[in-house]
Amino acid sequence: MSVVTITNDNFETEVLGAKIPVLLDFWAEWCGPCKMQSPIIEALAEELEGKVKFGKVNVDEEPALALKYQIMSIPTLIVMHYGLFQTKAIGLQTKENILEMLKSCEEQG
Repeated sequence: MSVVTITNDNFETEVLGAKIPVLLDFWAEWCGPCKMQSPIIEALAEELEGKVKFGKVNVDEEPALALKYQIMSIPTLIVMHYGLFQTKAIGLQTKENILEMLKSCEEQG
């Protein structure tokens, strides 16, 4: 499974209805750090296939989702599990930091 493009239309199905944790990458085309974050997200999506779903939300195309999750800076990563907000990280994150964020979901079940 590759990284899924998340929109307002598919948010409920892809994120809220997911049976596994979902990591959302809020980004924009013009954002340099977002472009640096992207290969890390894609590598983790391959590595954790079937365990974690990875989605990208373009804040310019999906302002309602950015507003709903109070995205003030990008990149911002949000972890959702069972449709509930779990954790958030603002700014460029390392692979290790992202794995640490996802551990909190494993511990919860």
